[in-house]
Formats: sequence, structure tokens, C-alpha cells
Amino acid sequence: MDFGSGLSREEVIDRAGRLRDRVSALGGDSVEILAVTKGFGSEVMKLAYECGFRNVGESYAQELTAKWSDLTQEERDSIKVHFIGKMQTNKVRKVATIVQVWQTVDRLSLVQELSKRCPGSSVMIQINLAQSDSQGGCSISEASGLIEMSLSAGLNVEGLMAIGPQGDEKIIRAAYKKLVALADEWELERRSIGMSSDLNIAIECGSTMVRIGTALFGDRPMR
Repeated sequence: MDFGSGLSREEVIDRAGRLRDRVSALGGDSVEILAVTKGFGSEVMKLAYECGFRNVGESYAQELTAKWSDLTQEERDSIKVHFIGKMQTNKVRKVATIVQVWQTVDRLSLVQELSKRCPGSSVMIQINLAQSDSQGGCSISEASGLIEMSLSAGLNVEGLMAIGPQGDEKIIRAAYKKLVALADEWELERRSIGMSSDLNIAIECGSTMVRIGTALFGDRPMR
């Protein structure tokens, strides 16, 4: 069966095994894999579950609700959805009963909406390491204030999340070390950094969760 990426079920299962071995060799049991199923159909979320992944990453509210309805009750009970895309405050209500970790909290209005719609929910503060307008996230200098606001609003701040900057290894490593230092300062356990292209560097710098999509499932179908 082709899952829209040109890969068969067997190829994805093989990739999953090799990815686990690679991550384990780099970081042992301290690094989780977030299977990024955004952009694929519900069959890929089901395949992620079959491969043993219990944390999945989604970015689009409408797409997520459609896929969620296709899952069995057992799958819904076992899968933990992490929202990793830009979240509009008016979409929080739509997925509030599905999302269990909100990884892209980057502004006060979103903190307030999450506190209202899903009090006590688990969040990560997204840092814009690239200082790019095209990426979400607050600046390093704004992060401590947002952490304080989130805690005051009753949210469970689990950690920090970021997309690595473009550039050579030295630039990426320096950016990730800044994020890890901030997480250490606040005694936050989770650092969601590293994707298919830079997971080695991220794990070396202290990542506890790598977000992997194309290296597992292949290229996403055109939206």
C-alpha cells in the first residue's frame, strides 16, 4: 500500500526501526521520537501507531479532526497528539479535546485561550531561534516572561520547542545550546529540537524529543 509518499508499509516499518536505532545510539533512552504525521492521511497516523509511536505531531486543526474521527477507540486512547503548527486562537476550541501537548505557544493571547478552553493543559514555549518572520515563536529574551505568564495562567509548562536555524553546524549548535541553557535555567525537562536534517546536532546539544516526518514516511503529498 502506498501512503501518498511513494513508500510502502514495509518500507516505513523498516525506516522506523533504523530511526529508533539511530536515536538510541545518539541519546539512549532520554530522547523521544515525535512521529510527524501532519500532511498525511489518517492511514499514516494508524501506521505510526502500528510502528509503536505513541507521540504524533500535527499542524492543522481541520486536518487533525478529520483524521481523529477515522481512528479506533484503542488508537485514540493510546496516541498523544502534539500540536506543532502555528495555532490560531480561534481554532483552539476545535481541537481542545484532541491535543494533549501544545508545542507552539508563543504569545499571551494563546496562553489566555488555552487557559480558558483547556485549563491545566501541557504546553511548550516555542522559541524563534532563526529570528525569522516566517517562523513562529517568541525571542529568547521574551521567553522567560511568557513562561511566567503560562505558569500564572495555570498551564503545565513542560519545556521549550524550536525549529533550528539555517546555516552551518556551528550556527545550529550555538542556537540549540541557547535554548537548552534557558530550559535548564527554568528546570524544564523537555527540549523539542531536531528534525530529520539536524537530529544528530540537536541530540548532542541536549534534545529530549526529535520531530521526524519525511525520514519516516517520505515526502508529504501536495496540499
